[in-house]
Parts: sequence; C-alpha cells; structure tokens
Amino acid sequence: MEEQLTLFDLSDGIVLGADEAGRGPLAGPVVTAACVLPEDFPFEVLDDSKKLNEKQRETAEKIIKEKAVDYEIIFISNEEIDRINILQASLKGMAECAKRIMERTKVDTILIDGNKVPKELSGYPVRAEVKGDARFHEIMAASILAKTARDRFMNELDEKYPEYGFKKHKGYPTKEHIEAIDKYGYTPYHRLSFKVKKNKN
Repeated sequence: MEEQLTLFDLSDGIVLGADEAGRGPLAGPVVTAACVLPEDFPFEVLDDSKKLNEKQRETAEKIIKEKAVDYEIIFISNEEIDRINILQASLKGMAECAKRIMERTKVDTILIDGNKVPKELSGYPVRAEVKGDARFHEIMAASILAKTARDRFMNELDEKYPEYGFKKHKGYPTKEHIEAIDKYGYTPYHRLSFKVKKNKN
C-alpha cells in the first residue's frame, strides 16, 4: 500500500520532483513528469502550474527543457486509467518518470506531489509532499511539464473531435463537455470508469 513517508532528511542532496496533470478530466490521458534542476536555474519563472497562464507555462516549459539537469514525461492512457484507476495510474506514471531519470542521473531525494508514495518506489529515499507544487521548485517544474504536455495533447484531440470542445475544457467535466457526451456519446479517449451525470432533457 502507498503511505506517507517521513524517514528521510530532505535538507541536502540532489532533489527530483514529480507531479501529474489530468486526474480529474473525463477524457484524455493523465500526464506525469519528473525533473531535476541545477542550482543556477532561474527559479523565478516557476510556480504552481495552475497559477500560471498559458503563455507563462509555455515560457517556463521551454526554459525547463533547456536548463534542467534531467526530466521525463510519461502519458498514461485512458484505457490504463480505466484498468487500474486514476490514482494508481498517476502514482505509476510518477514512479516510472523518477526511475527513468535515476537510471541516468544521480538523485538523493524524490519528492512526490500529494499525500501518497508509489509502491514502485518502496526502498528509495522518497517522500510525499501535500501541495508540493506550491512549495518545491522541482515539483513546480514537473507540474509545468505535465500540464503543458497534456494541454497540447488535448488541443490536438480537439482537431479530431471538434464537437466536444476539448481545446476549451481539456476534458474536464464542464457543462459543455457533458452535453457533448449526452449528444454524441463517448470518444475512444474517454475514461469509461468515470461516472458522468448526463442531461435528462
């Protein structure tokens, strides 16, 4: 089982931050990312991705990809979400991002955004941090990478299924999205395990 771990001293060492984007939507993947930043990174471009506008996120994304020591981004499909549930999919993706980076780059401490640690990282120096995307630069960077990658995917999906409005709501359960599902049914990218309250008019 996943659990909160507080066994490690986080004051020193090389930190890897991991986060996800897209746990709540009714459609599309959940995207996970992890990042290790250098000491001379321009940290002023970072913040919780939800507090940045689209232009700020894209600017920060470019800088992160140029200057990060290492980073990784993984998409977990809607089919996998339906198979193992959204929480497990998010944890699995963050763990895989962290493991891929650790194969290439020295890491002393892993910070996972949220209140649970992936079971796949059992035995590693890992800790869950509630609201970590507002407190740790490495998690902020990961959240920006995940958010921009997922938004780009949903914008491309909008071109394929324009009637659903994916570019506007990114798959979240807005009134417009639910009405489109009610009218057109599900696309192959919808999460069938997510319950939708359809209109009865």
